[in-house]
Amino acid sequence: MKLDEDTRRRLQALGEKRDRSPHWLMKRAVMEFLEREEALEQEQQEDLARWERFCLTGEALPQASVAEWLDGFGQAATPFSRR
Repeated sequence: MKLDEDTRRRLQALGEKRDRSPHWLMKRAVMEFLEREEALEQEQQEDLARWERFCLTGEALPQASVAEWLDGFGQAATPFSRR
């Protein structure tokens, strides 16, 4: 796939502003895309595994337990909290 002229022009302009080549910008964009998409894929696989485990065992956390656990966040004193 080839880039259209407008995209090439934009890459060139941004590269000049950032003191980077268009190739560097494209490589970085592809790497960020891959990292984001691979993380999403991993999360989806983990969700599927959790769902399959639930279907097999029926084990789940009650909503009240999760709510109580979440309510505990921010309750502990930190060096920056006011007492």
